[in-house]
This record gives sequence, C-alpha cells and structure tokens, in this order.
Amino acid sequence: MIRIVPVVTKKEIKTFVQFPFQLYQNHPYWVPPIVKNEMETFDPTKNPVYEHAESHLFLAYKEDKIVGRIAAIINWQEVKEQQKSKIRFGWWDVIDDIEVTKKLIEKVIEIGKNNKLEHIEGPMGFSNLDKVGVVTEGFDEIGSMITWYNYPYYAEHLEKLGFQIEKKYQESKFSFSNVQPETFEKACTVIEKRYGLKAVSFKKNKDILPKVNEMFEVFNQSYASLASFVAITEREKTYYKEKYISFINPEYIKFVLNEEGKMVAFSIVMPSFSKALQKANGNLFPFGFYQLLKAKKESKDVLFYLIGILPEFQNKGVTALIFKEYYYTFTQKGIKNCIRTPELEENIAIQNIWKNFNPQVFRRRRTFSKNIVGLKENQISK
Repeated sequence: MIRIVPVVTKKEIKTFVQFPFQLYQNHPYWVPPIVKNEMETFDPTKNPVYEHAESHLFLAYKEDKIVGRIAAIINWQEVKEQQKSKIRFGWWDVIDDIEVTKKLIEKVIEIGKNNKLEHIEGPMGFSNLDKVGVVTEGFDEIGSMITWYNYPYYAEHLEKLGFQIEKKYQESKFSFSNVQPETFEKACTVIEKRYGLKAVSFKKNKDILPKVNEMFEVFNQSYASLASFVAITEREKTYYKEKYISFINPEYIKFVLNEEGKMVAFSIVMPSFSKALQKANGNLFPFGFYQLLKAKKESKDVLFYLIGILPEFQNKGVTALIFKEYYYTFTQKGIKNCIRTPELEENIAIQNIWKNFNPQVFRRRRTFSKNIVGLKENQISK
C-alpha cells in the first residue's frame, strides 16, 4: 500500500530533501545539493518567493519505506498577473514504480483543482531561476548545481499517465579552443563606437554588488517576451544576490554599460562545482566548503549561467564585447570547457549567440503538462 504523507516540520523537510541521496547513492552523474541550502528554499522566512507563491511537499511511503517525493507549487504572480491557470510540480523523485508517481501527481492535481487551476506542469521550481525539466537525453553526462538529474523512467512515467511535452530545453558545451578571438574582436571596435558601449570586468565582489539589482532588472526585460517567464521581484533580487554571488568568481561577471553608465547587458559564468558537490555529499562541513573553494579557484570547466541583453540592444552584436572580456579571463585561467545551462529550444536568439563556437548539444530535458479540468478524484487519465 502506498501512503502519501504531507511534509510540514523542519525534520520532515530534511527527510524530503535527503530522499534523493538514497535514490542516487554513489551515482556517477547525480550532483547532490547542499542540504542546508535546499531546506532554506522551502523556508518562507528565508525565501522571498513565498510572498507570491505557495508550496505543498509530500513524501510517498511503501511498507514504511520512502519511495518518492514531490512539491506542489502555485506561483500566484503567474496565475493572477499572467492569467496562467497552472499548478507546478517540482522536486520530484521516485523509484521505478508508476503507481508511486500516480499517487504523488494525484496530490498535486487535488491541490490544483481545489484552487480552481486548469492544468499541471513540471517538473519546475518557483521561478525561472530554479531548476527545470526531466532529462530525456544525455543520462551519461554529469549534472550541475543548477540542474536536476533523473533516471530514464521519469519521462516514461509521465507519458504513461497521459502527460504531453510542454517545453523543450537543451544543454550544450564547447571547447574553449573553439573560440577564435578574431570572430568578435573586429566587431567590438565597431559596436563600441556605434553605440557608445563598453564592457566592464571586476576583481572584487564588493564592486559588483551595487549593480546587481540593475542586472536583474535587465534580466527581467531581456526575457519578458518568453511565454514561460515570471519576473523577479525586488526581494528576490536580494535573495539571489546573497545565494549565488558568493559562489561566483568576480572576474566571471561581465557588464556592458552605455555612455551614461546604464547597464544594457550582462553575463554570469560560474565554475563547475559538480565534482566538488559530489565530494561534499550535501554537507558544507567539515570538508564540503573546502571542496567548493578549491573548485572555485581551480575548475577548468565553466557554466554560462545567465546572459541578458535589453531588447533594444539585442541582435546588435553586444555579445562580442562580453566574449572579448571572457576570452582574456578564460585564457588567464586556463579554461578548457564551456557549458551552457538549460535553454529553451525555441529561444533561437540565445542559440545564435553561440553559433560560431561550434557547440554540441549533450543533454535534452522537457517539462510535461496535462489539463486537469474535468478529472475526477483520484483520476489522472480519462
């Protein structure tokens, strides 16, 4: 018999967070999160997303053994302001038993119907800066600190339960040796003169922090036209600043400013922490923090985490200024591989940015959705 149990207390949330550590124990490609940070994600006193969102966590038990977990999420900003009648599900992990998945999904649908929502989509987090999608190709590639990993049967479960593919994402990588500076150096001179722009690099985090809020505003404007986008609020800007900036080498953050000093574009790259997180195994102490610091200084792989360009400057070659700065930085650091985190396959503009570097898609992931209007209690498919 499968029991679905709500997760409420701090102890239960820790159990919820730690379940994947059992499911993927010693898995060569799964990258564990830091348990403390993951728990804070579900703490309304820490995570400002709860100002306009809610979550309901559940664990699945079979013969008193945990066999699955899921988070039901309602982003009310998305529902009310964008008129998207959607309940999200995320943090979904499960053994290869479709009945467990069915019971977990039924709880999410129940919450969705109780809130008069019309469809369910996932896996996805609270916002666009959270992890997204189930892996459908590329299971033999290591994950990252900002992506979920899963077994191949995850997508099979959803398809058998009548879910349809909603969004398609891809991850790609290219060797830094593919980057030829002459492809963008000539363009830089023209772009700088034509638009009065300049790229700015940093050596200290304290010099970056005063402009982080402006950076997130550029981010909001850059992606506003995408159907899946939910803008980041002022409190969330502060939250993400504190959560991520300390993990990023200051020289890996680049801004492009106009003559008045206003930001028109930015890019954030971070070292790959995948191997360090595997060694840390969810704990910062006693040795996890050391592993992360070591990776921050020595990793030869980098992840292109975020890039944003104001709409009026898109398709004007602004990325050439950014790449020129990164070329010098990566050369000094001895970087070998550049990895792109999940990007919507429909986002042709972002893909065109990288076309001269011969990127190779190494993983694909999907979100799945289903209409829940008219479904009866404890029923997923008609």
